[in-house]
Amino acid sequence: MSSLSISNLSVRVEGKNILNNVSLEVPEGQTHVLMGPNGSGKSTLSNVLLGNSQYEVTSGKILIGDVDITNMSVDERAGVGLFLAFQHPESIPGVSVTNFLRQAMAKRKSVEDFSVLEVRLAVMDWANKLGMDTQFIDRYLNDGFSGGEKKRNEVLQMALLEPEVAILDEIDSGLDIDAVAAVGEGLKTIRTQNPSMAVLCITHYQRILSYMEIDRVHILVDGSIVKSGGPELANEIENEGFDLLKEGAAS
Repeated sequence: MSSLSISNLSVRVEGKNILNNVSLEVPEGQTHVLMGPNGSGKSTLSNVLLGNSQYEVTSGKILIGDVDITNMSVDERAGVGLFLAFQHPESIPGVSVTNFLRQAMAKRKSVEDFSVLEVRLAVMDWANKLGMDTQFIDRYLNDGFSGGEKKRNEVLQMALLEPEVAILDEIDSGLDIDAVAAVGEGLKTIRTQNPSMAVLCITHYQRILSYMEIDRVHILVDGSIVKSGGPELANEIENEGFDLLKEGAAS
């Protein structure tokens, strides 16, 4: 079931078409990358995958394995194994990291509840694997966290929830070199523990990709995928930018 399939997906926001017949497949155990310039539709795609109701799907389907999630709620998508690491994780004052994870794990594992002790032990185990300070688990979710702490917390959630499909929405955005390295090493550890997971990494830059074994790269320009290729395509974009591809899409 660990696969993502997007077929002929078109999306409209406030009456404006943003995505146009986008199709891509991320098979079980593979890591694909989606790159594109600002305004290309990357954030729209991640919002649609999450289930944001402000985005209108006018055609197409989204599947996890053989399950059609196109019209599912956010909670339902999480329940069947979709995880999205946010570009800008929100702070939730009043909700501790432990309680948030307790609810999320119960939803993902389809059980009524986890004890606080079970969650704390699981968090401490994974925090140690990821080289994270365990003291943060008693803090409110992302409240007062630095950018690096927020992104490492996203990686911890990903580890604990064991998703079928993980969407990494610019997880390297706003991070310095050391924080990128910490997040990247965390992703490598999770991949080792969950080898069947399908991963779609949405990014502007190549720096986080050095920590991943990339199977396929897709380029999104003006709401359409204009080119797909192997890992070398990311190097091409790093060296030459998106301008050439924009011109090719317009011609």
